[in-house]
Amino acid sequence: MNCPACDGPLEERTMSDVKLDVCANGCGGVWFDQFEFRKFDEPHEEVGAALLELEGARTRPTGADDRLACPRCDERGVLRRRFFSTKRQVEVDECPACAGVWLDVGELRDLRSLFESEKARKEAAAAYFDDVFGPQLAAMRAESEQGRDRAARFAHALRFITPSYYIPGDQEWGAY
Repeated sequence: MNCPACDGPLEERTMSDVKLDVCANGCGGVWFDQFEFRKFDEPHEEVGAALLELEGARTRPTGADDRLACPRCDERGVLRRRFFSTKRQVEVDECPACAGVWLDVGELRDLRSLFESEKARKEAAAAYFDDVFGPQLAAMRAESEQGRDRAARFAHALRFITPSYYIPGDQEWGAY
């Protein structure tokens, strides 16, 4: 398997019982197969020191149209860049086909310094979501409550003009 960033050979290394593909003699990037990345992304998780201290030159494509090909899916999968967290400090490359993750040299160290735990990351995401969408959601909630109140008032008014045998649940034979 070749490195998606510099096209050098990826070496298989075992860290904490997980087999990773590392560009040790090239750019220093690391390929994590599906779900492997989650075992290394928090500061309290055990990780090999060698993985955090990899060296190499960052060799990212410079243009917005220059995307990396997935090393696992050969050239069928194109890695998509996305921010790892709401802090928007580190982008990771993820394959939509196989769910693998590519990290350039130093990105794992940067990611591990963002949050103390998965819980802290989720809390930050919830706070960000509330900041961005909170006012719109509050307006929708208020509109919904007003609609519910109108419906309750309407049903209450019908109670006095409709015989009780037409109200669902007040009779065994029921009109509704």
